Amino acid sequence: MTFLWYIPNTVQPGHRGDDAVDGYGTLDHSTELALTAEQHGWEGALIGTGWGRPDTFTVATAIAARTTTFRPLAAIRPGYWQPAHFASAAATLDHLSGGRLLINIVSGKDNLAAYGDVEGDQAQRYGRTKEFMRLVRRLWTEENVTFAGSHFRVEGSTAAPRVEGTGPRLYFGGASAAAEKVAATEADVQLFWGEPLEGIAERIDRLRKLTNDLDRDLPGLEFGLRITTVVRETSAEAWRDAEARVDAMADQVEARHDRQFDQHGPAIGQQRLLDLAARGDVLDSCLYTAPGRYGGGGAGTTWLVGSADEVSAALVKYAELGISHFVLSDTPYQRETARVGDALISRLRDALTQVQSP
Repeated sequence: MTFLWYIPNTVQPGHRGDDAVDGYGTLDHSTELALTAEQHGWEGALIGTGWGRPDTFTVATAIAARTTTFRPLAAIRPGYWQPAHFASAAATLDHLSGGRLLINIVSGKDNLAAYGDVEGDQAQRYGRTKEFMRLVRRLWTEENVTFAGSHFRVEGSTAAPRVEGTGPRLYFGGASAAAEKVAATEADVQLFWGEPLEGIAERIDRLRKLTNDLDRDLPGLEFGLRITTVVRETSAEAWRDAEARVDAMADQVEARHDRQFDQHGPAIGQQRLLDLAARGDVLDSCLYTAPGRYGGGGAGTTWLVGSADEVSAALVKYAELGISHFVLSDTPYQRETARVGDALISRLRDALTQVQSP
C-alpha cells in the first residue's frame, strides 16, 4: 500500500480553505509541508500542475533536495513537455533523489495557448498522451531510440542518466473510454476520484478487462484513490465541521449571485462526481457529495467524513476492491498532514494486514 498526501502548488494562498499566509508559496513553506508528511507516515505527496501555477517539476526538484524519504508525485502535461526533454529531466531528478520520483500524467484541459500548445479533440488529446507515455518509457529503457509517430519524433535518442528498472512510476487519471484505453496500456497506476464503491468496482473490472483485450505489455495495472478526508475525534465533530464548511461554500456562491452554479465541467470524471449529488448527500458509509454542489472540484468534489475508525473502514472497502494507492488531503494542510497521517495510516496498515491474512 502507498499513502501519499497533497502539497498545494498555487501562487495565491487560500487553496481549498487553507489558512497559511505567511511564507506561502516559498520553498521553506513547501519544504515544511513535505517534512511534516515524512514525519507523520506519508511516503510523499502529489504536487499539482496547471498554467498560472509555479512550475511543478521545479518545485518537486527543490523539495526532493531538502528531504530524505519524501517522494514527489509530480503532475506533468504532454504538450507543455516534449517527450525527450521530459524523459531526461525525470531521469535526472530520479537519479539525484535516489529513485524517489513519481509522475502523474495529466491530459485534462489547460490554458494551452499561453504556453504555445494546441487543443485537439478527445481522440487527438489521448492519442498524443499514449504516444508520449510510450516514448518516454522507451527513452528510459532503450538506447538510440528512433521514433516517428503521429505527434512526436525523435532520432537516435537516449535519455541520460539511465534509470533503474523501467523508470519512475506513471500515475494517470481519466474516466472517458479514450482515457481508459491509455491507462490500460501505458499507466502503472490508474487514479480515481471519490466515487461510491459500486462505481469504482465497475471501473476496475472494466480496466482489468481492457488490459487483456489490448494486450498490455507492462506489469499489471494498479489502482489509486484521490480524495479529501475530513477526519475528527468523533463522527459528530467531523460531520459538524464538514457541514459548516459546505454552508460557507454555499454562502460564497450566494454572495456571487451564482445561484446557477455550473456543474457541467468538460471532464467526464468530474461530471461523474457532480452527478452523485442527485443520489443523496451521503453515499456508502460516509461519502459526502454536497461539496460538489457549491464549487468543490476535482478531489474536493466528494469527501470521506467521520472518525478515524469510520474513514479508515471506508478506505479499507476501497482497498478490498483493488485500490492500493491512496492520495489524501484536507485543509488546513499543515495541521491535517499531521492529523490525518497519525489517525489513519497505522490504522489502515493494521486493518489491511488483517484483511489479507488467511
